[in-house]
Amino acid sequence: MLLGAPGVGKGTQAELLCQRLGTCHLSTGDIFRAAKCLAEGERSPALEAALGYMKRGDLVPDQTVLDLVRERIACIRCPGGFLLDGFPRTVAQAEAFAKSWSGNKFRSTPC
Repeated sequence: MLLGAPGVGKGTQAELLCQRLGTCHLSTGDIFRAAKCLAEGERSPALEAALGYMKRGDLVPDQTVLDLVRERIACIRCPGGFLLDGFPRTVAQAEAFAKSWSGNKFRSTPC
C-alpha cells in the first residue's frame, strides 16, 4: 500500500515498484479518472455510483470506493499480486478492506 497526500509521488513510486516486483498497480485515482471516459454500458454499478457523487461535487462514500477496489482486484491476474495506490484513505476504508480481505471477499467476483 502506498499512502500519502495527492501529488507526493505515489504513482511514480508505484510504477517503479511494480516493474521491479512484477505486481499490478491499482490506483483509485486512476480508476476515477478513467471512469469518466467510459461509455455508460461499459461502467459497473459501482463506477456509475461514484460518477454520480463526483458530478455533484460530493466525496465518494467509503462503501462505493470499497466496491470499486473489490471489482478491480477481482480482475487482476498478476503473479506478483497488486500494489494499492491511494487506498485506503480513511480508517473506515482500511478496516473494511482488512475485513473483506481476511474473508477473501475480494476474489469472489469474476470480471
